[in-house]
Amino acid sequence: MRGIPITADQAPRYSGALPDAVDLVVIGGGIIGICTALYAARSGAKVIVLEKGLVAAEQSSRNWGWIRQQGRDPAEMPIMAEAQRLWIELSRETNDDIGLHQAGVTYLGDTSKALAGFEKWLPHAAPNGVDSRMLSRDEIAAMYPDLTDTPLGALHTASDWRAEPWMAVPAIAEIAVREGVQINEHCAVRCLDIANGKVAGVVTEQGRVSAPRVVLAGGAWSALFLRNHGVSLPQLSVRSQVAATAPVANVGEAACDARHLAFRRRSDGGYTLAPAGRSELYVGPDAFRAFPKYLTQLKSDPFGCMLIPKAPKGFPDAWGTKRKWSADSQSPFEQMRILDPKPSPRKIAKLARDFQTMFPQLGEVKVKAAWAGMIDTMPDIVPVVDHAPIEGLIVGTGMSGHGFGIGPAMGRILADMTAGRPSGYDLSRFRFNRFTDGTPMVLGPDV
Repeated sequence: MRGIPITADQAPRYSGALPDAVDLVVIGGGIIGICTALYAARSGAKVIVLEKGLVAAEQSSRNWGWIRQQGRDPAEMPIMAEAQRLWIELSRETNDDIGLHQAGVTYLGDTSKALAGFEKWLPHAAPNGVDSRMLSRDEIAAMYPDLTDTPLGALHTASDWRAEPWMAVPAIAEIAVREGVQINEHCAVRCLDIANGKVAGVVTEQGRVSAPRVVLAGGAWSALFLRNHGVSLPQLSVRSQVAATAPVANVGEAACDARHLAFRRRSDGGYTLAPAGRSELYVGPDAFRAFPKYLTQLKSDPFGCMLIPKAPKGFPDAWGTKRKWSADSQSPFEQMRILDPKPSPRKIAKLARDFQTMFPQLGEVKVKAAWAGMIDTMPDIVPVVDHAPIEGLIVGTGMSGHGFGIGPAMGRILADMTAGRPSGYDLSRFRFNRFTDGTPMVLGPDV
């Protein structure tokens, strides 16, 4: 099994001659793309996944590993209930232990404002069959007995799950391959092949594949791919930093979001740590273009994002990244196989110190690995799951940090969309054109 996270120096596992034609091309080998391919194949479609780098090498192996219902947008909650059922099914079908464990999720509240936010979201839980509830200070102390600074209260969902992302997504890919999906790594899709205004296939760095349907599940790269076709999507990406500790004493099974950091128990006996609070946005051309769409989010939390003036070379919104290229020229996707932002050593060290301060009995907390990832986000903090303005193209992107947990169900939905089948859900919240049709901006829960 590949390491954590999956890195560019690891060799491709999936390759092969490109087929002349398939029923469905999936662009992107992350959790959304792999699950789309799996469920489309189960419905009888001939499917190929084309990945510019390696399966799950970007945010799908770099996330926190939470499979949560708690705190989700109301439109996502019934889909998330399906996702949790599918996670259980997939864990039984894989040859690997993906670390799937039902231990709950807790959000600690240190202020009355935080508790009010929890209470505002809570009414969405019970109608969706979710067992979320508020915890008292005594209940928090019983759940995390060694926590030094007991908060005012907390929101807790005992039925939420966790898994190890760098194990889980490759394991699902193996299931997909067993069921007939072809995956080609190190095979970037340069552009769509369009005939008479409709998708006729894709052009890759290795040649053309004919297909009447294409799903774009490119994560942080989706908006750049669309822009080359003249389609605008106000998607941006923010950096998230993560640390994995060496094995330590168990200070709590439930994943937890606290004042300074979030933590989750890992299968190897350590914890995954991530900083709470402000996200980090590299400012580039797309950030300027999309700025008006993000005003509602900025007004809601004006200090919630740290601006970094220049993205590293080759990043999707770097100033020097090409916005236009032809089918016979090298694309930005070939120039950067894996989006691998570097973590800040200072912030990673602070994570370890803060965790140790929360639980002094741990002694020195040692970090065995650290990484960062780019989270693709939308102005209202919910994804786009819809047909695109180009006939035959379907987009599943902008998961806004929610993609890992909900991935299996979103993949099933996208697979049904490619076949013209009803999804079983109201997807109007995830419309592609909601940012241009005059729809009022409604932010996802600030929980």
